[in-house]
Amino acid sequence: MLHKKLFIVFAKNGELGKVKTRLAQTIGNEGALRVYLDLLQITEEVSSAVEQVHLRIYFSDYILENRWPGKEKYIQQGADLGQRMKNAFEQGFKDCFTSIVGIGADLPEITPTHISDAFHALESSDFVFGPALDGGYYLVGMSFEKGLYIFENKPWSTEDLYQLTKTEILENRHSVSELETLNDIDTLEDLKMSTIAANYQEFIQLQQR
Repeated sequence: MLHKKLFIVFAKNGELGKVKTRLAQTIGNEGALRVYLDLLQITEEVSSAVEQVHLRIYFSDYILENRWPGKEKYIQQGADLGQRMKNAFEQGFKDCFTSIVGIGADLPEITPTHISDAFHALESSDFVFGPALDGGYYLVGMSFEKGLYIFENKPWSTEDLYQLTKTEILENRHSVSELETLNDIDTLEDLKMSTIAANYQEFIQLQQR
């Protein structure tokens, strides 16, 4: 195998009413879909620019042929987010990758450097995380298959997720590296603070009236 580094993108299929549901409560389903499709485009461009890694895309429901042309594409398997991530990482280790990093498609600020820094961190750490402002994480990586325990029995989409995960890792005497904290977009407040806020002023101003 030419690549020992596996980079996974977990992407939802952009469908009205099925993406950014918390954001949709304030700006509506159409606005939320527009935001998500922008984020998906950013994610595709950034992930495709990362060098010296093998890229796999895991879609939530079905494969989008017009996205990530020429890349490996799969459908996520599992009842919740943890199981879906665990299955994708587990398959990567079975395919003999020695370090794996995964992200979602929620980050307007993500850059190829974040991904490269994550893989570099795994050269000396068991795990690497990109913490999110909301208490979760926007990036997760590991350098050994036994680390899959971090995807089990977790309170997904809560403000305690990252801290609980980090505590479990340290209790198991494994090492953790951290990237900078970024803002993933789940709510109107997240959108207001984001680098793409200028594209959505009509939605933001409407909520401020």
